[in-house]
Amino acid sequence: MNRMKIRRIALLTLVFSINNIANAAEIYNQDGNKLDLYGKIDVRNHIGKGKSGGDDSRVRVGIKGSTEISANLTGFGQFEWETMTNKTEDNHIDKNRLAYVGINHKYLGSIDYGLNYGVLYHIDGWIDVLPMFWDDGISMADNYMNGRNRNLLTYRNNNFFGYIDGLNIALQYQGKNTTNNKSGVSAAKQNNGDGYGLSVIYNTDFGLSFGGSYSNSHNVNNDMANYYANGKRAEAWSIGTKYNANNVYLASTYIETRNMTPFGSTNTNIAPKTQTFEIVAQYTFDYGLKPSLAYIQAKGKDLGEYGDNYLNKFISLGSFYYFNKNFAALLDYKINLLDKNKFTENYGISTDNVLGLGLVYYF
Repeated sequence: MNRMKIRRIALLTLVFSINNIANAAEIYNQDGNKLDLYGKIDVRNHIGKGKSGGDDSRVRVGIKGSTEISANLTGFGQFEWETMTNKTEDNHIDKNRLAYVGINHKYLGSIDYGLNYGVLYHIDGWIDVLPMFWDDGISMADNYMNGRNRNLLTYRNNNFFGYIDGLNIALQYQGKNTTNNKSGVSAAKQNNGDGYGLSVIYNTDFGLSFGGSYSNSHNVNNDMANYYANGKRAEAWSIGTKYNANNVYLASTYIETRNMTPFGSTNTNIAPKTQTFEIVAQYTFDYGLKPSLAYIQAKGKDLGEYGDNYLNKFISLGSFYYFNKNFAALLDYKINLLDKNKFTENYGISTDNVLGLGLVYYF
């Protein structure tokens, strides 16, 4: 194998895994105990009108550890934290993104509890590969089991107890987060009642994956007059497929939610129903360039006097360029397909195009 081919394989491996913890630095590994440190310094600027433009930089740091309990049992934990660096020193925003602990059995699967990803993200996360603007989608944090959230108990089993290679399942329970207990917050949209969810994913041995997920929770906000959504249950389901092989990444998802998705500039209103379609295509060249093209739309249904309206609808045209495993340049142009109307103006929904430029140092 010549030197150029070795370089190509190494670089492709980096690019396809860089969104995970591929760059984690091992800081301790002894007597069955392992601790890794990872993170990124992500500086970026959005060029757009009004609040769409400006500095959007952040720093993210995480630690991930494991300990061998016995031949078949392993304990593990992960913590991830992020701070925005685009404000003043005394006015910055900190986020605890992940904080969970669990135990894994070699054959029976794992169970963990804490601040983690909800089961809907197990599918929608396949679209979370855009250079910058994917967070305008549905899987927002602190919103039931759509993105990251707290009070999650999750059971996972890969390869279905060793009987079906590639079949991975997850069962999830979310405890109540309300103003009446310790995990509640003042923002009603970030609270939830007791709920459950599941995801099923099948990974083939040639890069193609299929999956679906479902969640159902008690809606603690159904008696609030300023919300459109007043159903007793908050519900969501998703299906998706992806292909990740031969330098190509393709993924698409379809998601429906009931009584759970916030919208508008302040996210203080909840849509009774949403329908979201997402698709992304990327190709990795052997010299580090990875162009990206995506289309995302989310439509709100039964929005009172506004009927049915798009909550977002845009094309993402962007690219990554990896100088090496620790340094990358990002470009993302969000082509907004929303038309300005009474609905977008009343709820502060942007209809402007935005250009994002950034540099990232991974460690």
